[in-house]
Amino acid sequence: MDAFREAVTSFLKKETGLGDVVLEVPPNAEMGDYAFPCFVLAREWKMSPNEIAAELSKKFRPTGLIAEAKAIGPYLNFFVNKGRIAHSTIIQILRQKDRYGSSNMGKNKKILVEHTSINPNASPHVGRARNALIGDSIARILKFQGYKVEVHYFVNDVGKQIAMLVLGAEGRKKVTFNDLLGIYIEINKKMEENPELEKDVLELLNRLEKGDKKIKARFRKIVETCVRGQVSLFSELGIKYDSFDYESRYLWDGKTGDAMKRLEKTGKLFIDGFNRWVMDQKGYGLGMKVPVLVLTRNDGTSLYPLRDIAYNIDKLKKGENIVILGEDQKLYQEQIAAVLKELEMKQPRVVHYSFVLLQDGKMSTRKGNLVLLEDFMKEALAKSKEELAKRYGKTDEKAAKAIAFGAVKYGILKVSPEKNVVFDLQHALSFEGETSPYIQYAYARISSILKKGKKANLKADLGFLKEKEEAELVKLLSNFPEIVSKSTSELRTHLIANYAYTLAQKFNEYYHIHQILKAEKKVKGARLLLIMAVGQVIKNALGLLGIDVLERM
Repeated sequence: MDAFREAVTSFLKKETGLGDVVLEVPPNAEMGDYAFPCFVLAREWKMSPNEIAAELSKKFRPTGLIAEAKAIGPYLNFFVNKGRIAHSTIIQILRQKDRYGSSNMGKNKKILVEHTSINPNASPHVGRARNALIGDSIARILKFQGYKVEVHYFVNDVGKQIAMLVLGAEGRKKVTFNDLLGIYIEINKKMEENPELEKDVLELLNRLEKGDKKIKARFRKIVETCVRGQVSLFSELGIKYDSFDYESRYLWDGKTGDAMKRLEKTGKLFIDGFNRWVMDQKGYGLGMKVPVLVLTRNDGTSLYPLRDIAYNIDKLKKGENIVILGEDQKLYQEQIAAVLKELEMKQPRVVHYSFVLLQDGKMSTRKGNLVLLEDFMKEALAKSKEELAKRYGKTDEKAAKAIAFGAVKYGILKVSPEKNVVFDLQHALSFEGETSPYIQYAYARISSILKKGKKANLKADLGFLKEKEEAELVKLLSNFPEIVSKSTSELRTHLIANYAYTLAQKFNEYYHIHQILKAEKKVKGARLLLIMAVGQVIKNALGLLGIDVLERM
């Protein structure tokens, strides 16, 4: 908590007796910096919120940090000492540098983040990449907050889709990563035309689960080819994993059997009319459409839910869990949560995300109507190089990648997870509007000014920051730790993306209104420190999204 907020909450706790004080940020700067809603005291004090606000305002005495408290309707609004907030905020940023914004709330705490976990059956499309981008950003934010983070990828290497791929690849001497999508689309088409092939797929799964060495080798070869290709692609975007957890492990080491024994003890496990083991899920508010969770096929082979339950039991031994899942997995995840509740285990925190859409609708790997992430990245990189060549007559590979991949990431991460993303690559790469290049360019402009201004004087008098736009920038900078804290607790990365854009926008407005290098010497010194702080916070915010900054663009 910053010193200004602490001063406000300290006053309110003393005067109201509240143990926990919730503050809001007024809709505009003229109404103050912090607002306390007095509704929470109305019943106990037997007064209207407006009267409570007026009463509390009389008790407030200005301090070095808080200049005024004013009753505005049912709110008590606090105005910070502008001179003090500028000095306190800017000096704090320049001292803490890359750590500014972190509350270190995760110190000595462990957390496991499972993300991506897409089927290893083809090169991923852009829609599936949203999982990896959100998960990677959440992991970065948690690490920034001091958590010891383990990033896991659950590899579904024994499912029906992999068996279909194994069947489709039969007879081929060599299968590359780039071959997989075509093979997968082709086998899907064949199965639609000839449903009898379903028996061959199920036979492969049966032999796999019984430990047939030749079948295991065929599955392993396909899966390893795919995982290597996917990991190589995601590593280009700076996304890394600490552990690859293979679903097959839960078959070979008997953990699915152990999970079944634990489930039997709940008294909710039974064999249904199709000779399958199922879990009774009545009474969990899941609706009559899903009264049971099916755990095995009628031949006794395990289904994904059973292996997933075994995996969850394993993961939860490590401590708090976070998992990133598509919104199409909501009902299924509620079913898994019900099972874990039955086993008296803590459920993972889940971030559900909606789709990345093409102009004509949703993407599907099975049907082949998709945009591959790899192709999307290549196109973004080519357009980024074109833009740089247009501006400077030459291209720089590192800069082009930072702009291209930053544009892809930001275009997806700026949208709250529950909303669809209709991605427009042309707009995402624009240097205007709510885009990564716009924010990166603001940082590059600050770097250029600081270079021309030579070494900034860290002892410059920040009391010369008297303009309205300067106060707005300082206030925005001081809000960054709170934005990071909220993003951490709510696991919503778009809050940081939106903040970064707002900060870049405010800086650009300021730059166009006020002179920096040509300002009077003492004013210039203060302004150089201000924009140095702005640049640092832009860098920190983009870093939490996995986006690089550039000194020159």
